[in-house]
Amino acid sequence: MAQDFSFDVVSKVDPNLISECVQVAMKEISNRFDFKGSVSNIEFNQKDMALTVTSDDEFKLKNVLDILNTRIAKRGLPLKNFVPQKLEQALGGSVRQVLKVQNGIPTDKAKELVAAIKRAGIKVTASIQGDQVRVVSRSKDELQSTMTLLKGKDFGVDLQFGNYR
Repeated sequence: MAQDFSFDVVSKVDPNLISECVQVAMKEISNRFDFKGSVSNIEFNQKDMALTVTSDDEFKLKNVLDILNTRIAKRGLPLKNFVPQKLEQALGGSVRQVLKVQNGIPTDKAKELVAAIKRAGIKVTASIQGDQVRVVSRSKDELQSTMTLLKGKDFGVDLQFGNYR
């Protein structure tokens, strides 16, 4: 009897690392000369997995986002999973922007993954399971070629491979 091998394609972001990035970015903002007297702020809502960035004007907001993105990248978090929403006007002439943190693979992206695997003609079975995709095959080589295929394409979210057995 042949054994089946499998792995899961996931897209996870650690909320603790996001909190650390926000704290370090806020410390840098409070120490920078160009932000003296500014109401620039970054808040992380762990329940909703959303970052709210506020500042005096669009230019300072762009600088705050640049500082935050630098901190996120240095911690090794995928920038693709931080989806910026529409820029909003806030109280007192300030501006606010929400960044949604995408944790897990959305259904439409998961369907794209499965379709790309099927188009490639690799002898694997890909199935969507909640916010992840499970890939099963009788051959480890087929699974490795599937990983290579998925790493080579951009699906709009950062992909990690786990639960390899």
